Amino acid sequence: MKRSASILALATACTVLAVPAFAQSQGDWTFGVGVINVNPKSNNGTLASGATTLGDDTQISLTVEYFIRDNIGIELLAATPFEHNINIAGVGTATAKQLPPTLSVNYHFPTKGKIKPFIGAGINYTTFFEEETALGVLKLEDSWGFALQAGADWQISDNGALRVNVRYMDIDSDAYLGGAAIGTAEIDPVTIGFSYVHRF
Repeated sequence: MKRSASILALATACTVLAVPAFAQSQGDWTFGVGVINVNPKSNNGTLASGATTLGDDTQISLTVEYFIRDNIGIELLAATPFEHNINIAGVGTATAKQLPPTLSVNYHFPTKGKIKPFIGAGINYTTFFEEETALGVLKLEDSWGFALQAGADWQISDNGALRVNVRYMDIDSDAYLGGAAIGTAEIDPVTIGFSYVHRF
């Protein structure tokens, strides 16, 4: 009898341990708030015959995700405006602000334990504004491109998790100075984000 009870207790414990932590089910919503650093690639193309580089920036990030199937969610990324310093070799410097809302489909691996990795792919739209320069009127055209991400959630409560993720965004913007085309800024940043995610 004691042996049967022990086997039953062990089976029950194994069943409990086998349940994925922070499991996302169809119909669930999550909301995340944190910080994200946007770091453009080192060589951003040639503008006005000069090699161009864009600096990085860190801002507040917001995410909303709705699960259309168990472990499969549609996520919208938003953030406060990023400001980048632009250096055009032999020409001068400028600044520009941008917002990169990104819509992704994510797959959250149904792993055991407190760590749950995920991957995602989608589309990014980046709009530029408040371009400032002493060189003349600078205009950066808005950009559409694909986006990829990978990350992991670490469960800290029944409905809360800490998230770290890395994204790649395909961002290319046609640039105009004084109304004349001066080339394409190839930004293509890698972003690193840290956030708290709450499930509803």
